[in-house]
Amino acid sequence: MPPIAVPAELADIESRGRLIVAVKDNWYPLGYRDAMGNLQGFEIDIARRLAGDLLGDETAVEFLPVSNINRVNVVVDNDVDIAISAITITSQRQRITSFSEPYYLDGTGFITTSSLIRNLDDLKHIAVLADTSTLANVRYQLPTARIMTVSSYEEAITNLNSGQVDAFAGDTSLLAGWQQQNNRYRLLDEVISVEPIAIAIPKGTQYNDLRRAINDALRQWDDEGWLQNRATYWGLR
Repeated sequence: MPPIAVPAELADIESRGRLIVAVKDNWYPLGYRDAMGNLQGFEIDIARRLAGDLLGDETAVEFLPVSNINRVNVVVDNDVDIAISAITITSQRQRITSFSEPYYLDGTGFITTSSLIRNLDDLKHIAVLADTSTLANVRYQLPTARIMTVSSYEEAITNLNSGQVDAFAGDTSLLAGWQQQNNRYRLLDEVISVEPIAIAIPKGTQYNDLRRAINDALRQWDDEGWLQNRATYWGLR
């Protein structure tokens, strides 16, 4: 029988000498692969600095790229120590995992290719990923808008570029990346929700030391201005 995976407490991580972190590798500028295939981004910077604070070595980190659907599951299933992968704090997620203090405030924003779209009142037809919290936000905040649900970002981009929709609604961190990579896109100033992003940590009092150390680090980085500087560097609002 294979050994049962057990998420590591802080002392175990220190003994191991390596921090195992779930990250995104397709979410520019939070976590993505550069032209050489190396992981880069705001959350990758956070993971490396956290390894430096906990273990004294910013290279003492092992990354596990995960999909959106699995980014909390890998913490619950004990496949990683923590997840730093664009995870917003929700009551549903808090039932199965613990969270650090937030390191970034994301939200639901809108990106367009039309010069005629200036504010939310101009949005008549909006593309949104199906089965997401963004969809519920848009339906609640913009009840008169016509919504096209799409199954992927690629489908959203196709409909946006062809003019079939006025805008695509999604996480502002993701949309900021689209805008940086293609000057055809324009991110509206208005947002319809603000959602804190935090580090997912296994539940249980045995992880209190780990959670405390992570929160201490986040507070220090915030006091130093490092978090804001890195967010600005990566073009995040």
